Amino acid sequence: MLVLPDRDAAEEAAAELAGRFGLLEEPQLVRDALAGEDDAEDAQWLLVLTAAAGDLDPAGLDAFAGEWDGWREEP
Repeated sequence: MLVLPDRDAAEEAAAELAGRFGLLEEPQLVRDALAGEDDAEDAQWLLVLTAAAGDLDPAGLDAFAGEWDGWREEP
């Protein structure tokens, strides 16, 4: 799972992730509102990778997420 700071970054990253890492399908985008916040501006966006993506290099995913000021988290 990759955590990204906003929707625009998440959408751009999702489109590029599949091509760059050879995924068969784009990751799922999920809005993750911060606790106690109702404002959409205060939400992080998650790119949820399928089980097949588990073979991807964690360091490569870390670097990729960093390009959009995001990070990788283990599910």
